[in-house]
Amino acid sequence: MDTKRDMKLAHPMGEWQDEDAESIIIDTFAGRVHVEWDPQAEVTPLGQLPFFINFLKSAELFEPWVKDCPLSYLSPNAPSKRDVLGTMLLSVLAGHRRYAHVTTIRSDQVNPEMLGMKKVLSEDSVRRAFSKTMPEKCKEWQQKHLRRCWEMLLYEPWILDMDATVKPLYGHQEGAAVGFNPHKPGRPSHAFHTSFIANLRLILDVEVKPGNQTAGKYSRSGVFELIKRLPVDARPAFIRGDSAFGNEDMMREAEEAGILYLFKLRLTRNVQRLVEKLFYKQEWVAAGQGFEGIESTLKLQGWSRIRRVIVLRRELKGQVALAHQAEEGQQEFEFIRTGEAVKRYEYGVVVTSLKEEILPIAQFYRDRADVENNFDELKNQWGWGGFTTQDLHRCQVMAQNTALIYNWWSIFARLAIPERHAEAITSRPLLMEAVGRKTTHSGQTHLILTSAHGNRRALKRIMGRLSHFFEWLRTSAEQLSWAERWRQILSRALIKFLRGRALAPPPLLLEFNS
Repeated sequence: MDTKRDMKLAHPMGEWQDEDAESIIIDTFAGRVHVEWDPQAEVTPLGQLPFFINFLKSAELFEPWVKDCPLSYLSPNAPSKRDVLGTMLLSVLAGHRRYAHVTTIRSDQVNPEMLGMKKVLSEDSVRRAFSKTMPEKCKEWQQKHLRRCWEMLLYEPWILDMDATVKPLYGHQEGAAVGFNPHKPGRPSHAFHTSFIANLRLILDVEVKPGNQTAGKYSRSGVFELIKRLPVDARPAFIRGDSAFGNEDMMREAEEAGILYLFKLRLTRNVQRLVEKLFYKQEWVAAGQGFEGIESTLKLQGWSRIRRVIVLRRELKGQVALAHQAEEGQQEFEFIRTGEAVKRYEYGVVVTSLKEEILPIAQFYRDRADVENNFDELKNQWGWGGFTTQDLHRCQVMAQNTALIYNWWSIFARLAIPERHAEAITSRPLLMEAVGRKTTHSGQTHLILTSAHGNRRALKRIMGRLSHFFEWLRTSAEQLSWAERWRQILSRALIKFLRGRALAPPPLLLEFNS
């Protein structure tokens, strides 16, 4: 008998049998530690999210959004609209980029209840939710609530920024087409055509189009449809875009609608001839940040009329580096060495119907660069680069829902930090992330928070002031209409832009809030 082969250990080395043990002992550099699990505790990693939920309820934003949602289910076992939208809201706020990430919030036993939800849905339920809804109904619902966020702000002077960005795709999605994609050439994509309120970083609208429709002309119908729906007093001071929008169709439609514009021009051959013609003129004036500017007029081939243009130039200091494609397909990098007597300039040409002088126009266009920061935040921190489905309709729905949630959070973050826009990478750890443990005793619910943020002491004061403000809205201002309460919130959130004064009441209240 081979005892070595027949003998079996009851508990082989490394195998842990007692799954019901109260604790596990581990060895660390701080000594032995007893680790225990408490599966019954009601906890959340987003412990400060209830402050945002307080904002949504006090501002009456979440409830109407759920009520107006065009989702309709026939099965008695189907999820509720509140659970669908609540799950989507929690996922976007948590910074998710894929529907598969929804699973990570299903263990949250605090925030879903505070949103009035019965449960957090699975990723498949959220992904399939809008598959059978009518695109027109969804568009009407989403634009209504986007407009509800920002319409009251439009009676102050404002600028409409427009731009497009690409979302690379890696499957077989509807609308996946190869177009302009500077970072991943040849990769199919979708194009997000977006309009913003300049400097406030609030989204007016977004349209998701096939990837080969990145040109500015594909934004034209949506932008002017939005502008024409606005009361005359609420229309932008002017619209602004890069060289993709400096074309005849865009400018002609703006002129017919009585909308001023400021666009950049591509440096085509005829534009270059104008630059050469103006180079030795003496009328160049300071245009700020080292630039000089000169005014002229231009009528390019295909233009219906002569238009005002501003040529801007800035002398380059130091050596100039060039990277170009070699014959073997490799990138070559070299410095251009020129004598001290040689001057080197960078040029830009803008076309505009504005009447201002050269300096303010140059600064207006430089301010447009903030749009790139908007796209960077939305794609990398708010999931615009993800949440992809087979059909274009659900991609559109998710893009607009994300835009709405982003607007809500931006206004809430400005209430807490009024002096600047705090991107999600900064505002989430400060205003949302904390270990929260819920307890109930004698009919009262308590939420105990533990924040690891370095500014947690200041954070407690911030949240205390916000809670006091929302309590005042619910009591002292309860006789006011929704529009008046929302005006109070916006006045506080945008106190920096309004220079301490209250937002002017609009001459017309929103129809759906009357």
